[in-house]
Amino acid sequence: MNRPPSDEPARSLADSPSICDSRILDRDAARETCRDWQARGETVVLTNGCFDLLHVGHLRYLQAARRLGRLVVGLNSDASVRRLKGESRPIVAADERAELLAGLRCVDLVTIFDESDAVALLDALRPDVYVKGSDYGPGGRPLPEAELAGRLGIQVALIRLVEGRSTSALVEAIRRGQAAA
Repeated sequence: MNRPPSDEPARSLADSPSICDSRILDRDAARETCRDWQARGETVVLTNGCFDLLHVGHLRYLQAARRLGRLVVGLNSDASVRRLKGESRPIVAADERAELLAGLRCVDLVTIFDESDAVALLDALRPDVYVKGSDYGPGGRPLPEAELAGRLGIQVALIRLVEGRSTSALVEAIRRGQAAA
């Protein structure tokens, strides 16, 4: 069926709001959702990170975290990523990183935070389990959230990372013009 010409600009599905938008919440709405899940007896799991240039290491980590309960991802804001990773990062803006994460079947909710660590987010959301990569904890990097998690009775779970898969390694390979291993 032919439609008459319109003065309206052409729109594509790509211009429509994302179906993932309802899974990207501010801190207050994320807190309410977590409380609702816990009231229904569900286990709430929180992890956080930059998740710049989403890769298979991220996916496997998030899938493992999701097996522990309803998964909330705290996503570092652009300013927070710059403080942590330097002025050349993030490569992908926070709103797009959030949409990509929210589009993953294993992620239930995404909330963006501006702090350099997740202490305030952990305190606000009060999950049952706090997940980080195995590069943290005993023998690894210090976990800024450990003291608060212990005080609040939040279980800390460390998930083994996929060897050789990191955004920093991917960025370096791109800069050298090499294919990812």
